[in-house]
Amino acid sequence: MRNATRAASLALAVMLWAGPAPAADTATPEGFSAERLARIGPAMKREIDGGTIPGAVTLIARNGKIVHFEAHGFLDSAKTKPMPREAVFRGFSMTKPIVSVAAIALMEQGRLGLRDPLSQYFPEFKDMKVYQEVRDERGRTSRVAVPAKRPILVWDLIRHTAGFTYSGSAPFPEMKEAYEKADVESLETDISNEEFVKRLAAIPLAYEPGTRWEYSVATDVLGLVVEKVAGKRLDLHLDEMIFKPLGMTETSFQLRPDQAPRLADAYESDPLRADLWKLARSEQDPGKRYVHGGAGAVITAGDYLRFAQMVANGGELDGVRILSRESVEFMLANHIQGLEGSPTPTTGPGYGFGLGWGVRLDEGGAWIPGSKGDAMWAGAGGTSFTVDRKEGIVGIFLSAGPSTRQKTRFLFKNLLYGALVR
Repeated sequence: MRNATRAASLALAVMLWAGPAPAADTATPEGFSAERLARIGPAMKREIDGGTIPGAVTLIARNGKIVHFEAHGFLDSAKTKPMPREAVFRGFSMTKPIVSVAAIALMEQGRLGLRDPLSQYFPEFKDMKVYQEVRDERGRTSRVAVPAKRPILVWDLIRHTAGFTYSGSAPFPEMKEAYEKADVESLETDISNEEFVKRLAAIPLAYEPGTRWEYSVATDVLGLVVEKVAGKRLDLHLDEMIFKPLGMTETSFQLRPDQAPRLADAYESDPLRADLWKLARSEQDPGKRYVHGGAGAVITAGDYLRFAQMVANGGELDGVRILSRESVEFMLANHIQGLEGSPTPTTGPGYGFGLGWGVRLDEGGAWIPGSKGDAMWAGAGGTSFTVDRKEGIVGIFLSAGPSTRQKTRFLFKNLLYGALVR
């Protein structure tokens, strides 16, 4: 009952919030200082005036109640359209936690197992090869492909230990060239499910499965597994299983005509904008290519709050249960103990990786405040979120600023925790 009451308050607040920034006084809504929350607006203005981002939407909730929800700056590069709280953003990798939740929900139903070999669903991945460095008699190094020691498991997909990569972060030139030549990420062309699987399976893995955390297209592959098990296209399954039950009416894999005027854009001068926006292709029917489970969703702050609050509540919101409490605990545990690699480029130091997001290992050892066990992830377009179950906090930061995304995500978390006083 307590979670349901909190969730109902949250839903009402998302719909009705229309007030300005909190007054600068000593009030402590849900343990946050109103005076300190009021710092967020000026801090965002400084970044906007300084050219870091055109605009942003910031949202903080505690115990299911919104304590801060503001829009800052502008939707467009020319700074002519004021940013609304209902702005729509390309979510990029904030799609990954949603797909991961869908996979764990299928596990709860007994239809999917983390120890299932990927080849059970796609035989093309049965006999994978792995790049191995060799040295000749003159001391020169090269790479050869050798058989992998064990199969890729679904567990590897959801925790990024499959041995896949991204072309932009490939660990060595041979792999970068292979990914780009095959257009694995469907950047240049519309690639079908079948073609994606065929091309990816033909490229040797960067590392032995289960030995190293390497950020990758693994969640895109996981999305295809979810599709196969569910028996329907990924975006349609997510709509039925997560978006509609949680009342996420603005989240989808294709921008609607009524959302187009609210779509946030990055500066045209941002060097990452062109390729990322081309990858997203948010206006396009997702069925024209494999549905990008790792990067394809469009989101709003209010909608993503509902997803994140479900996680914060232990799998339930407004009487709708998506996951069991124990499954949420399982997802928020570190699953890369003892492995090489870490999510530091996204999370900063001090984080491991759970099933779909980064998880904080301890109170210290990080660049920003937080709680042991808090979860966060971020999108390449400039979006990020955090769920701190110890403190009952959900924080959402949405901007269209690919090149400045590390700066802004850490700035927001400093402002969030800097306003928490009890």
